Amino acid sequence: MSVPSDHRFLEGAFAPVTEEISVFDLPVTGQIPAGLSGRYLRNGPNPLGLDDPDYHWFLGSGMVHGVRLSGGKAEWYRNRWVRSKAVAAAHHEQWPAGPVHENMDFAANTCIISHAGRTLATVEAGPLPYEMTKELDTVGPCNFGGTLPGGFAAHTKLDHATGELHAIAYFWAWDHVQHVVVDPAGRVTRTTDIPVPDGPMMHDFALTEKYVVLLDLPVTFSLNAATHGKELPYMWNDAHPARVGLLPRDGSSPIRWIGIEPCWVFHCLNAYDDDQGKVVVDLCQYNRGFDVSTLWSTHGPVTLDRWTIDPAAGKITQQRLDDRGQEFPRVDDRIISRPHRYGYSVVIGEVTRAITATGDFGDDAFTNGILKHDLKAGTVEAHEFGKDATAGEAVFAPAAADSGEDDGYVMAFVHNPDRGAADLVILAAQDFTADPVARVHLPARIPLGFHGSWLPDR
Repeated sequence: MSVPSDHRFLEGAFAPVTEEISVFDLPVTGQIPAGLSGRYLRNGPNPLGLDDPDYHWFLGSGMVHGVRLSGGKAEWYRNRWVRSKAVAAAHHEQWPAGPVHENMDFAANTCIISHAGRTLATVEAGPLPYEMTKELDTVGPCNFGGTLPGGFAAHTKLDHATGELHAIAYFWAWDHVQHVVVDPAGRVTRTTDIPVPDGPMMHDFALTEKYVVLLDLPVTFSLNAATHGKELPYMWNDAHPARVGLLPRDGSSPIRWIGIEPCWVFHCLNAYDDDQGKVVVDLCQYNRGFDVSTLWSTHGPVTLDRWTIDPAAGKITQQRLDDRGQEFPRVDDRIISRPHRYGYSVVIGEVTRAITATGDFGDDAFTNGILKHDLKAGTVEAHEFGKDATAGEAVFAPAAADSGEDDGYVMAFVHNPDRGAADLVILAAQDFTADPVARVHLPARIPLGFHGSWLPDR
């Protein structure tokens, strides 16, 4: 079936794949470090067909792609749709069954994490996460043993010091958002309802040792869009004030809101409490009204910025860290909520343009390079993968469990135009611009997707 030429979410780097495959003993150029033992997994939308002219990237059924590394070898590659009820029916399979929140069953398409022995595919705005096996078969919806009272979230933050997993859940029919804490055993131990007007979209949040940092920004649920059949009923809302909330993690006091100029944030790099009692949040910021329904509105550049929040003064100071076009910021997951020095992000637009000028989330979205930031030195390095390559989110993998923040590797799925298929590219973090340490040659193309994790063997 032909695809409308103007519908980029079903074309080119976004085009879905049609088959699930398993391939073993993958070919490798270079040498996979022997210490890398685990699974690199990445989630993303992959619609079951191409017959929906209104398809939006955010709404495709989730498909998880994974590579298993061990002993210097790439043992397997697998890709599997998350088996929601609809996906199971399309494959003429029995749905694995399980709890459903407010009839919002969806093949989670946004991130893939591991917690308390479960591998979980996550998504926002109401549906529950789906548990998957280590081989990426679907176990079923997960409500953490019946302890989760409502829906869950796309993005979570694991505090490695406490073992607690944090999330901010939202749902269009609620008059609040909900902070959820899951203990190291995988049970929800605390939820906090936070009243908010207008049903804002809270795709991500930040975590420090003292605070949960909420971003209440002017993209809100639109009943008008929903009743007129819009696929994504969240719109920019000029009437909704932008503000940042500080919720004490220890429950010692209610949330405190601090106003900020209207903007939009999809993703935070990391946050921490500084020595002066301020909260530092690094994030990718869109500086104008953002059209989440298209992703290609004229909204200005997306840049790496730092917000320093002063709880005593009730003020937020903004600093531009890097004006190159970029998104999907990631940090070494082990230091989430603690001070960080390094971060990684995906180039928006051509690498050569991003190195010299302000980029834009435009037609060149998620192109052929990733950036490494040294935020202490104020420097940035770019690794370019060559003309017509397409790089996804970069994830840091430590060389060993006790390695330092910069001692390890950076992994990403990169489309290799010479083969018409994807490679799992492994870069040495401390020699970022050098040739990859290894390229694992995968047997198929991987569509542009969202977020993933390096899940080391324990």
